[in-house]
Amino acid sequence: MAGIEWRSYEVGHCLHPAWSTRRGGGWKVTRFPAQAFLLRHPQRGMMLFDTGYSPHFFEATRGLPERLYRMVTPPHLGAHESLCEQLAGDGIGADDIGMIMLSHLHGDHIGGLRDFPRSALLCSREGWQDLRARGRLAALRRGLLPALLPDDFHQRAGWIEQLPQVALTGPFAPFGRAYDVWGDRSVLALALPGHAVGHYGLLFEAGDGGQVFLVADAAWSSQALRDGVPPPALVTSLLGDHRTYLDTLARLQQLRANVPQLRMIPSHCTEHGS
Repeated sequence: MAGIEWRSYEVGHCLHPAWSTRRGGGWKVTRFPAQAFLLRHPQRGMMLFDTGYSPHFFEATRGLPERLYRMVTPPHLGAHESLCEQLAGDGIGADDIGMIMLSHLHGDHIGGLRDFPRSALLCSREGWQDLRARGRLAALRRGLLPALLPDDFHQRAGWIEQLPQVALTGPFAPFGRAYDVWGDRSVLALALPGHAVGHYGLLFEAGDGGQVFLVADAAWSSQALRDGVPPPALVTSLLGDHRTYLDTLARLQQLRANVPQLRMIPSHCTEHGS
């Protein structure tokens, strides 16, 4: 089978002081793109990995307490920069997207879901249950904005944990198992815990024969994968679990060393996984 054709889209960006994403990073305000990814399977068609920001995000954070989200991490979305508009510019309509996989349920990753009303949705059941169990303030504290989820989310959603499992071997063995998205081992979802409940990456073979590993927010940058420097514990503990985050980052760093030709791409990295 031919490999997966893919490309990334920058769907807005947010601003953080460097220290919030890299321990000891200082106070310089840094731009972090919100990337979404389009994958084209030779038989199954097109799927998305995350959706970035959209006007829906700004509507969901217009009032308090949700407005605190964009006060703490100021987001920016240019004219015609929403994912659905960028796809349309490439001749791809919302109805052409058969599936959207969500790496996790943070607002900057699910902001455009409502623009794709007919796509099947795939996410972690554990992450969904965690979101449902939280009130507005508790959800906000974890970077969750339930208003961004379509009203029929539960009817359209499938759970990563219910997909066929694949035992990982070789340099990927430390990650235990993967979940087979299409049932042909072409696209595998790997748990990358720590940043958020139900956080997953996506591994596949590209059309040029090389492997690509979309690691979402398991690392904030390719530099962090090279040197293993995490965000401060204050940040990782606020959003997820600090010790688990460090363990996942260490496994990714070792994987990078063992498979240097593997393209590992964090969702907010300006280097595009170099």
